[in-house]
Amino acid sequence: MNQTRRDFLVKSALVGLGGAAVLAPFGKSLAQRIAGLGSIPGRRKNVLFIAVDDLRPELGCYGHPMVKSPNIDKLAKSGVVFDRTYCQQAVCGPTRASLLTGRRPDTTKIYDLKTHIRTTMPDVVTLQQHFKNNGYFSEGIGKLFHVGLEDPASYSVPHRYGKTNNYVLEENLRLLKEGGKVTNDTGANAESTGATRMRAHATECADVPDEAYNDGDLARMGIESLNRLAPKATAAKESERQPFFLAVGFRKPHLPFCAPKKYWDLYDRSKIPMPYPDKPKNAPDIAFTTWGELRSYSDIPDLGPCDEATTRELIHGYYACVSYMDAQVGKLLAELDRLNLRKDTIVIIWGDHGWKLGEYSQWSKHTNFELDTHVPMIISDPDYPQGVRVRALTEFVDIYPTLSDLCGLPLPGGLEGTSMVPLLDNPRKAWKKAAFSQYPRPKNIMGYSMCTEQYRYTEWQDQKTGEAKFTELYDLKNDPLCKESIVFKPEKKDLVAKLHEMMKAGWQSAKP
Repeated sequence: MNQTRRDFLVKSALVGLGGAAVLAPFGKSLAQRIAGLGSIPGRRKNVLFIAVDDLRPELGCYGHPMVKSPNIDKLAKSGVVFDRTYCQQAVCGPTRASLLTGRRPDTTKIYDLKTHIRTTMPDVVTLQQHFKNNGYFSEGIGKLFHVGLEDPASYSVPHRYGKTNNYVLEENLRLLKEGGKVTNDTGANAESTGATRMRAHATECADVPDEAYNDGDLARMGIESLNRLAPKATAAKESERQPFFLAVGFRKPHLPFCAPKKYWDLYDRSKIPMPYPDKPKNAPDIAFTTWGELRSYSDIPDLGPCDEATTRELIHGYYACVSYMDAQVGKLLAELDRLNLRKDTIVIIWGDHGWKLGEYSQWSKHTNFELDTHVPMIISDPDYPQGVRVRALTEFVDIYPTLSDLCGLPLPGGLEGTSMVPLLDNPRKAWKKAAFSQYPRPKNIMGYSMCTEQYRYTEWQDQKTGEAKFTELYDLKNDPLCKESIVFKPEKKDLVAKLHEMMKAGWQSAKP
């Protein structure tokens, strides 16, 4: 079909729906789909890539009744919200290594917080590096890989962390200086993090400006970078233009839950509901942890549960940190608009894994539960519809091929995810049959977990023999909080056998 005919069909379709005004909220892709032409091939757009630490889908745009996240909610209205995205391992280092290489943990061989990606995969091309290799200016600010494990080959300029202080109040600074006990969580359900020093209090509310803490400083740095990158990204001459891939990794709501007082003031602690306290019925002990990450703080008990007052304070602190982080995201997006970059920029925001907030009387991540593996992800692309929700199962390994496709870049070999671009075109499209996560335990046990449309199925396997030592099955439709494992119910025997074979077949067989 010649270009004149294509243009005529697109214009005719728009006129039939009320003219060019229809185009603005939906982008160019809608016009082409109306004309039966399919989506526009990816063009070399900028990418603002926002990573958030320990963020579960606890946002207004995900339906949370209390959390105030107006800036991310606004972004959701300008893009696509993915309701059922899953990380590949619920702890910082492995999930980020997986996402940024497009490979699963059993391929990266990174299951802990110490191993650098170049140790296990020296020649891998990371997501940021892939864009750099294709003519983009790649820059990284904040936590992208795990702290101390950033990859110089991924960036056009040296990576920057910004401020590293977690506390500003004198009491906490004193506690840090004095040091304290060392928690060495080496029990049967150890979290694979090793020894951790006492880190003062788990929360801090200080009447200080945003920039006093790390995320405020990161937002300042991000704004500076956008202003530096904008002239080349918008150069009039094609030969002088260079798009950017700017990655910004915010730390909150990671522990400690420290945020300026104005964000604590957004919430009434007395109205925070208490979490469901009981462990899932019939779940094996190996499924849980001793939540040593939280216990390493000075005001958290060494043993036993947190009392109600502590629980409310911790949840209050988490919410305050989410709102604080949201405000920093808002600053970046406002600057993107001020520089007139939004029309040529993809914005993606994701939380690296979930986080238990006292559910099952557990805290932190480090498990295969739905609470730990279910993550938020929003993609706003100026060429695709706005205000759309996708219910299909998606995974973090899908981000690498998706961004590459959206920007018209060739895909490198070895990727283990699937481009989500077809879902941007048709959110109701039949898609993956399952999403896969995993988490290691001592004594060569690996927990493999698989989420389908209705069920979460987990096997704790002996890595030498492949034998399933323990199994779990949860009905997400009828028991969304996963209060009971139904794996032993006689009427579920055939279903368990089917899910076992599906897991055995692996992620390749679940692809769309």
